[in-house]
Amino acid sequence: MDLPIRSASAHPASPSMPLDIASRLPASDWSNLPQAVRRRFAAARHDTTYDGALDLDCSLVGRGFALLSRLAGGPLPGCRREAVPARVRVYDDGHGGVVWERHLHMPAGVRVVRSTKMAGPGRALVERTDGGLAMLLDVFADEGALVFRSRRYFLAFGRWRLPVPGLLTPGTCRVEHRDLGAGRFRFTLSMVHPLWGRTFHQTGVFRDPEEVS
Repeated sequence: MDLPIRSASAHPASPSMPLDIASRLPASDWSNLPQAVRRRFAAARHDTTYDGALDLDCSLVGRGFALLSRLAGGPLPGCRREAVPARVRVYDDGHGGVVWERHLHMPAGVRVVRSTKMAGPGRALVERTDGGLAMLLDVFADEGALVFRSRRYFLAFGRWRLPVPGLLTPGTCRVEHRDLGAGRFRFTLSMVHPLWGRTFHQTGVFRDPEEVS
């Protein structure tokens, strides 16, 4: 069992070591990813902000999960909307994790969704929201894209982890980062429930300020 109820620490044992996603993939798979993808996810990354727009979609069941997720930091927008202006800031948290802070410019105001990726057991990662909802993630390459796919969910309270049954979650989460060239990349997130099918889908194109188009 690679996710005990009680974890030894909320952060990796060596907090000074930056998150090394490359070490989670076979060396050949990492080297075959586009250079721009490897740079964006390199261990020596620095504070970067990406601007773009997202198309948001969710099912009726997804809206119910979105309401429940507000208890854990509200990471899931429960709406259908196209071309939502979005800004994503990526930075180290100082404890071996990487924060992905998403600013969604909705009609009612700016909504901030923040989660932190950190080292997990073996080659897995853990992604945790500010409210404590977390996922154990597998990371792999798929036809030139870097993919993160949830293995299971849990609630994290300090050193304690409480598993969440799969049927009580929005479903398997798959996040894809695909380089489009010319300083652009596509982000796609989908969640598929074993009974209710696709509950959430988000996709959009972002610009990389470190690349000249």
